Amino acid sequence: MRLLKSDNIYEIIDISKEMNVKFYTSIDKGSYVPNHWHRAIEIIYLLEGELLVNIDNKSLLLKAGQCILININEIHSTRCSCKNKAILLQIPIEFVQNYLPDVEQYVFAINDKMDNDENVNKLKNYLLSMQKVNDERNEEFRLNFNILLLQLILHLNRNFRIKLFSLNLKQKNKNLERLNLILQYISMNYKRNISLEEIAKVAIFQPKSFCRFFKKYMGITFLEYQNELRLAYIYHDLIETNMPLYEILEKHGFTNYKLFRKMFKKHFEDTPMKIRKQMANN
Repeated sequence: MRLLKSDNIYEIIDISKEMNVKFYTSIDKGSYVPNHWHRAIEIIYLLEGELLVNIDNKSLLLKAGQCILININEIHSTRCSCKNKAILLQIPIEFVQNYLPDVEQYVFAINDKMDNDENVNKLKNYLLSMQKVNDERNEEFRLNFNILLLQLILHLNRNFRIKLFSLNLKQKNKNLERLNLILQYISMNYKRNISLEEIAKVAIFQPKSFCRFFKKYMGITFLEYQNELRLAYIYHDLIETNMPLYEILEKHGFTNYKLFRKMFKKHFEDTPMKIRKQMANN
């Protein structure tokens, strides 16, 4: 999903005033979005192609006909290595709380093993109906769309809800707020080298405590994350522009070419020039 922006570490959902949610059909010819999260329930229904989704360091290759749900505050990333098409729905938690006040006390569980399940198929049908209403935009569009949206939320609550026990939500939200300060700072300064002491001060940590905190929540080290963010911007420019590779690397502060080649190969399983050629052909 093409969400790469400078403020997209903690993603602020740009909702439609007509629909109260973010809903659209995404056509993505190639993207890489590093770890981020949002205060919204996100559902991706892949119609064509493939999409690699990583949620809390667990990877799933989503294929055409499959859907996935990402719960609020779940740290996740996506990678699209070839053109895909998907329905994307993001429901802000504040909207859900109007109808399910205790929604933060549980999660919704959908996975790839459920794809032939009757309830998953019903969920997909709601999304397809919402897509049809959204595309047609007749005079009853707003009413029809929001009826389907509420039916979808009711369906999730009745069939995919799992209660969470002994969860310190207050502490978790506090930690995510601190993490957001850190990631926003990295996002604004990723092109230059940020020292460990500098980044630790952003959220009032000692360097060693900061390292433990960051690795616990992000699953990678601070330096690894900074290079992941650079890689995301480099990948975008590689397939969207004709700039020479060395200029793109310089633009985004990736000075270690050997490390870049190693990371790129790990993420995209090919060389930058072959990926650029492949995307151009697609």
